[in-house]
Amino acid sequence: MNSSQIPGTSRREFLTRTGAAAAGALYASALLAQQTPAGLEGGKKLGFAFVGIGNLCMHQLLPGIMTSRFCKPVALVSGHPAKAQEQANKYGINPKNIYNYENFDSIKDNPEIDVVYVVLPNSMHEEYTIRAAKAGKHVLCEKPMANTAAECERMIAACKQANRRLQIGYRLHFEPNTLACIEAVKKQEIGQLQMIDNGAGFVIGDPTQWRLKKNMAGGGCMMDIGIYALNAARYLSGLEPTEVTAMTYADRSDPRFKEVEQHCNFQLRFPGGVLANCISSYNTGLNSFVAHGTKGWCSIDPGLSYTGVKFHINHGRGTQTPQLPEIDQFGTEMDAFAQAIANNTESHASGEEGLKDMRIIEAIYKSAESGAAVKL
Repeated sequence: MNSSQIPGTSRREFLTRTGAAAAGALYASALLAQQTPAGLEGGKKLGFAFVGIGNLCMHQLLPGIMTSRFCKPVALVSGHPAKAQEQANKYGINPKNIYNYENFDSIKDNPEIDVVYVVLPNSMHEEYTIRAAKAGKHVLCEKPMANTAAECERMIAACKQANRRLQIGYRLHFEPNTLACIEAVKKQEIGQLQMIDNGAGFVIGDPTQWRLKKNMAGGGCMMDIGIYALNAARYLSGLEPTEVTAMTYADRSDPRFKEVEQHCNFQLRFPGGVLANCISSYNTGLNSFVAHGTKGWCSIDPGLSYTGVKFHINHGRGTQTPQLPEIDQFGTEMDAFAQAIANNTESHASGEEGLKDMRIIEAIYKSAESGAAVKL
């Protein structure tokens, strides 16, 4: 795209309007091409052990780590030996590095394992994060971080006590289109931020899956997919909410929603008057995040897909969609963690980030139950 393709737009206007997109692209490129940190020189890669070999692990994480510059798969933890052996063969993992949940703690004796990636049901995140930290391993844990804020706090404390790093699987924190949209809002390319409108949802299937069991998932759509809408409201605004109101709905005659919510609608009040309306669902498709300012809007749509995420910006004279780098989101988030470990710095998607979301989610459920606004 060039300025001549935008009617009524001068070259200067075009360059001004696409400044955030360019900055986001440069930031993403820098992230992908960072100088190798000390400790990862000479081709050294951090060894990852994946705990839980479900669909996400098999179809996203293991393929993703194969695109990584600084990470490699070295171990698997599973209660299904045949499946673990199949994945080990596929990704060149030594069969001796296949563990089960009973002998998991023996990973402390395996120097090949630097990082444990916890890919288990939410209710198991705390246990295996703490056990991994006690075994002397850094931890990358899928989101939501846990089922309660108290569990998150114990996870953070365990990693700090063991002097190990903790990162939560917020893959979009490292995605170029997301970074460009954040930058556009920050630089007020759409004017002063006024409103945020986020939607995250899909139609869930098998009613017997763990995501629909409250004791395992902690809740329904809000915990699983709604966290994307919540986290996006926080990173787009660059603010922390001060108040939340919420409603939930579940058709209890539907076998999928016997225990958890089907829909969740929540509103966030931020300092300075910024308001966010967020919806999440387990029974309809929703996949966009929109920031509205005094001079226009910008969006990420699709906003949370594994591929094809797109940044759009409109200043009142047409919408532009800059072509930004397509990355493997999972390989990139693992590389970012490897860099944080090697540089002895805090990850941008730290345990504290996961804890902040969990505290807000608890307030969302409290508001939905009481029918009243909850101060944060």
